[in-house]
Amino acid sequence: MPARYHLRFQLHPTPDAAERAAELASFCRESGVDEVVLLLGAEELYTGHPAGEAEDRLYDTAATAVTILREAGLDVSLNPWVTAGHADRGRADRLGFTPMVGPDGTVATAQASLACPRFRAWITAHYARFADLGFRVLWLEDDFRYHNHAPLPWGGGFEPLMLERLAALVGEPVSRERVVAAVTAPGAPHPWRALLQQVWRTAQLEVAGEVAAAVAKASGGRSQLGLMSSEPGVHSVEGRDWPALFDALAVDRQAAHRPHFARYGDAPGRELSFSVWMLEVQRALRPAYVRSEPEIENWPHTAWSKSDTQTWSELVAAQLAGSDAMFLNIHPMQSGRAQRFPRVAELLRRSRPALDLIAGPAPRTHGVTLPVRQDAAAHVRTRRGGDLAELAVDPGPAADFLLRYGVPVTAEDAPVRVLFGQLAWAYDDNELRRMLAGGLLLDGTAAYILRARGFGDLLGVTVEDVVERESPCEPGPYALERVLSGDGAGAYLSVNVQPALARLRPAAEAETWTEILTPDHRVWGAGRCVFTNELGGRVGVLAATAVELLPYDDDGQHLLHAMVRYLEGDAPTLPLVTGGPHLIPHLTSTEDGWRLAVANGSDDPARPQVHLPGDAVRAEGTLLRPLADPEAVTATTGGRTVEVDRNLPHRGWLLLDWR
Repeated sequence: MPARYHLRFQLHPTPDAAERAAELASFCRESGVDEVVLLLGAEELYTGHPAGEAEDRLYDTAATAVTILREAGLDVSLNPWVTAGHADRGRADRLGFTPMVGPDGTVATAQASLACPRFRAWITAHYARFADLGFRVLWLEDDFRYHNHAPLPWGGGFEPLMLERLAALVGEPVSRERVVAAVTAPGAPHPWRALLQQVWRTAQLEVAGEVAAAVAKASGGRSQLGLMSSEPGVHSVEGRDWPALFDALAVDRQAAHRPHFARYGDAPGRELSFSVWMLEVQRALRPAYVRSEPEIENWPHTAWSKSDTQTWSELVAAQLAGSDAMFLNIHPMQSGRAQRFPRVAELLRRSRPALDLIAGPAPRTHGVTLPVRQDAAAHVRTRRGGDLAELAVDPGPAADFLLRYGVPVTAEDAPVRVLFGQLAWAYDDNELRRMLAGGLLLDGTAAYILRARGFGDLLGVTVEDVVERESPCEPGPYALERVLSGDGAGAYLSVNVQPALARLRPAAEAETWTEILTPDHRVWGAGRCVFTNELGGRVGVLAATAVELLPYDDDGQHLLHAMVRYLEGDAPTLPLVTGGPHLIPHLTSTEDGWRLAVANGSDDPARPQVHLPGDAVRAEGTLLRPLADPEAVTATTGGRTVEVDRNLPHRGWLLLDWR
């Protein structure tokens, strides 16, 4: 099954729209594009929520383009530029919408409250009008949310209409100041946090349902809705219920999802770990009936912003995740002339061989299980208060830590799990006990939380406290981590920039692998410990509380791999990757075996080594060089290590298949 290209492209609502649409159709034929996602009145051409003559011009342009593009054999979808509104950017509301209000009282000039009846009537009528053209999908932009609405700090959702809804649940009048203080207060979550999230969730579901009903009626069931999403942590702050939202959006049990998963501009190759885990986590959050069409965006949409090599590597990551289509934002949004950018056509043509090779249904992944909870923010315990961003938590730090060290991850249930930071508050006691009966990797914050929740005897360490870097009560700051045993005995790692460390006191039965030292080499506490508990579970604990700030190095990789093998116990299943910095794995099961894809997140070429969990296998290797045809490589096995005979270039992918 070949890969699918869905190209988002903006046509100007001008007299030459038909000519530009024909030019676009020609570009698509030459580039292998299967569908055009029309964008109208966006960014530089956006004057505010369209109505009246402005909406008429957009509709006429869309109708003209649909006819020409369909005659050229292309599918066509529509991406209205705004729902609530992305950002003010000097625009002002002209339709009488209730504006969004930020947590500090800042009032938007062009962005509407999801609770506003006038806005709801507009968006329902707007989508219904365009739905009668029979688009495959009408997309809801990523401004269909509460966070990230500049110039509001954090976002909106504190409008009087929203506060009235909250007051009805609370049973008394509420002020914005009291609400913000309550939902962000340090310590156990205030009851108002869950109630505010309920208000936000309900308002969003109401709008989604109204728009879906209107689209279904106006299109005669020909069209469905699609939703772009942002990072899961901030959606959790909003109280988003992912299955309920897609159910509200579904038309005849069909909907589409455009997950954000890659940076919009140039980024280091190691950021491919972000792409891998973002796709995996969002796959777990959305219902199985929803199509996945990840967004590949170069903002402002040229190779001057993001290299073709980076774009290609992200396309491969999305296709390895079993995506149904590639949603491409790779033309300058304001251009209006598809054929002025032959380099984009070349990018798409040169990318297709690799994408066609790996295209197929979403596979089952395997690895260390990530903690995926849509309600995580409801359980966060803040330290400072006053900042909604402090409520946003996700498995990103744990996933990056594992992936960049060559350890595959999954959102599926697996024998070894990782639980870092505030996510330890998100699970009930039975769920935690089940984790502790298997293999479980904890950072210092999660270990401290589990001790506070009564699971200290199962950890193998007493977590005395989490000590802040600037604590005035300490005899000397922590600085170094020294390896105590094994091949790396005597090696030093740095913990010098950790904002806090857990003070670990190991039990007699625990193994202490590293210790924390002060700059003058006095022992501060244990650094990494492992323990087999009375449930038969194996636990590994790190003193670090911000693993994303630990310097990566060979010694750190060796320690993590050894800890993963310890946590797997007598039945290891995970291939682990070495051979260079930031070799990022993606492990899936196939019909008759396994596929391990490894990306090179370093600028330097690498020769990956895959360390198998069991007996030697016969593997077949394929090298995917950026923007080149796939080529077979020889994979040889020595002992339990698989190697290949070619270097893996920067942002290249190596595929290893075995039975």
